[in-house]
Amino acid sequence: MASSPSVRRPVAPRLPALRWPLPALLAWAAGWVVMLALLRTDAAAPALAVAAGLAVAALPALAAATFWRRVIVAGGFPVSLLASGVGGAIPAWAWLLPLAALALAYPVTAWRDAPVFPTPRDALAGLDRHITLAPAASVLDAGCGLGHGLRALRAVWPQARIAGVEWSWPLALATRLRCPWARVTRGDMWRGSWAAHDLVYLFQRPESMARALAKADAEMRPGSWVVSLEFEAAGRTPHARMALASGRPIWIYRVGS
Repeated sequence: MASSPSVRRPVAPRLPALRWPLPALLAWAAGWVVMLALLRTDAAAPALAVAAGLAVAALPALAAATFWRRVIVAGGFPVSLLASGVGGAIPAWAWLLPLAALALAYPVTAWRDAPVFPTPRDALAGLDRHITLAPAASVLDAGCGLGHGLRALRAVWPQARIAGVEWSWPLALATRLRCPWARVTRGDMWRGSWAAHDLVYLFQRPESMARALAKADAEMRPGSWVVSLEFEAAGRTPHARMALASGRPIWIYRVGS
């Protein structure tokens, strides 16, 4: 009896990445557009218009790939205000708005975890050579940020049930919009249970790895997987290790082994 042909899901086209420094220029331009638009109305005071521009221009810094690019994106609009002479009219409290926006997106309670470092595109390519998952396996990105890791996981296992958890509610909301095919929840990755998942992906920091493996051992089924980009769990023998073209390692751990 001939087997029925498998049905392929349509693959959404991938949007091209913006070449640097275009993201910074767009962020600064957005700040100026918002500020000038509000200044043209009578509904907002000049200080409020400037503060709104500062906040709008600073938020895209969260998506920048490196620390210095985040600094450039967040600082470009204020510098342009000062250079134009507008900055002298800004009250002191308005300059705190970008910091408040960043604190809202990345609250103090999340500082013990990794900052918003996106998973590189195709960083997990080839992971399925070391890990075999059922088509409907549950895969979790613990601390999913803006969804870069979710996309990398989906590229490897398009049939898996992919989920993410993120403490920052603005980032969680943005990720739901960017990755509508994933189940993204706002919450603490350390408090939520990992028991239902077949694989947990992490891009944290070295200090977090011992805690992550201990949580996996306590909650996940034997034979489940923990995958860490770049950082090894000290004192734990990995099931396998992959290396990206950049030389950054991927550590693969099997629960119960």
